[in-house]
Amino acid sequence: MMRIPEKTSFPKSSSKTYTLVELVRGAPQTMVEKGPDDTVFAFPVVALLEIVLALGLGAVLLLMSLARNAPLEEFANPNVTTDPAKAPWYFMGLQEMLEHGHPTLMAVILPTIMVLFVLAIPYLDNSSKGSGRWFTSERGKKITLYTAVYALVVMPAYIVLDNAFPARELLRGLAPDWVLQFLIPALLMAVIVMIPVAVLRRFQPDSREVMLALFTMLFVSAVVFTLVGFFFRGPGFELYWPWDMPDGYSPLDNL
Repeated sequence: MMRIPEKTSFPKSSSKTYTLVELVRGAPQTMVEKGPDDTVFAFPVVALLEIVLALGLGAVLLLMSLARNAPLEEFANPNVTTDPAKAPWYFMGLQEMLEHGHPTLMAVILPTIMVLFVLAIPYLDNSSKGSGRWFTSERGKKITLYTAVYALVVMPAYIVLDNAFPARELLRGLAPDWVLQFLIPALLMAVIVMIPVAVLRRFQPDSREVMLALFTMLFVSAVVFTLVGFFFRGPGFELYWPWDMPDGYSPLDNL
């Protein structure tokens, strides 16, 4: 590489096909074999971490299978219904939702809205701000924490109150069924979910922070409904404490 003397001048000429932009001291800077800052290689760094995670999960499942026996039950009798008849744990949240509204609303419409919302997140929030950082910022961490605490308090309260005082049963005969089974449960769920967003609007949030609040609400609510359906629903699918189930039933038998 030719080094240009510091006092070299470049006179103007109509025949020149180049332009001198800037002269700097030091070695030339190139991007050859240099990646973006703050990144790691997908292979082998990330691949090795994923392999270790897969092996660890396999070991946990193996230990669980050794510690807990899972025998097959007797042949199903169509004349005898299991009480309680519970779905697998990954559908337990949906089964719990069925106790609070019409099946079409709770098992079709609302789950479809949830799935579409998760699919739409990259389009609703396409900013690269805070990429690769948990919860984007310190404010994002607080939003996630407060929303999670809110959901952990409000959702169990909603389940208990709706189980004790179901509006669709108390108002039966006073309003059409579509109002009792569809409108009232949908409005209750919408109000519960949108309260954190309404509070957040006072602080002028960006789209990322709104998505954090909504997704946290969705995730924590799903966990609450699943745990309530699995551990707190007993015979007749009524609410009981896990250690106070009637007829000797134990929710741990379903593990």
